[in-house]
Amino acid sequence: MHTDCLFCRIAAGALPAHRLYEDDEILAFLDLHPIRPGHALVIPKQHHVWFEDLPEPLATRITGCAQRLARAMKRLYRVERVAMCYIGIHVPHAHAHVVPIHHMHDVSSGAYMAGGLDNFTPPPQLPASEMALIVNTLRAEMAGGGRVDCPPGMDQIR
Repeated sequence: MHTDCLFCRIAAGALPAHRLYEDDEILAFLDLHPIRPGHALVIPKQHHVWFEDLPEPLATRITGCAQRLARAMKRLYRVERVAMCYIGIHVPHAHAHVVPIHHMHDVSSGAYMAGGLDNFTPPPQLPASEMALIVNTLRAEMAGGGRVDCPPGMDQIR
């Protein structure tokens, strides 16, 4: 346990949480600042800062728990969709958000909603040539073909 990590302390029982599910490797509990009622977090009990650092079986276990929560949320809240995403901005401990979706923009970026919830502006579409460059670069990196530098301009958030 990292004593300075909020989620490690919750997992160890040193801090309270509204626990939904727990086993020897993961813990699911309600988010203190929910997007919607039922918004839950699923965390590994072992400290991992980034979701991509999770061992694949542990990531799969988190996803399985999130799927069970999603099915329950659909029945309980009568929603068509439940979102599951790793964000990792506020707490440096890998965690998945599981959110019942009541409005189509419940988990959309505020950057695209400057005009309010009903005036969503989608991000601009990239040209096909740029998309091809991105997909080729990512495929090469995923294949482990060595260090592939990001193409010029592709490191900017759009």
